Amino acid sequence: MQSAAPTPTEDEIAALIESNADLEGPLLPMLHALQESFGHIPRPAMQMIADRLNITKAELHGVISFYHDFREAPAGKHVLKICRAEACQAMGGNALAEETLAKLGLDWHGTTINGAVTVEPVYCLGLCACGPAAMMDDRCVGRVDRRRMDALLAEAGA
Repeated sequence: MQSAAPTPTEDEIAALIESNADLEGPLLPMLHALQESFGHIPRPAMQMIADRLNITKAELHGVISFYHDFREAPAGKHVLKICRAEACQAMGGNALAEETLAKLGLDWHGTTINGAVTVEPVYCLGLCACGPAAMMDDRCVGRVDRRRMDALLAEAGA
């Protein structure tokens, strides 16, 4: 389960950036530290990181958007990842994903109005023989059908 992170101060952000600044290749450690501490990469951190590492905000955004586990906004209390890989697609994963998003009234990376669930795509959970697969927080579930998805969502309070 994700915990609700408090709004970070610029001093807290700066401390995390500086604690990783002397590492070789410090960008990913900085991003991981921010994500771990706050549950997302806070917007004020973008310019601070770009300035500290002498990179553009566009370069930074490219890195953050490339790695799908980094977020620019806080996630819901629970994170539901639905597998988008070919094996799960072949077993009905696309229909399951579309139905789930429609039921919740969300797009990918969206969070339910009550803040209970954020839905994200993931490209392989390693359950290829048990597709379609999903993961709620840290728990993988195979052979997900409408009934199992409804149970996962109900359990999470969506």
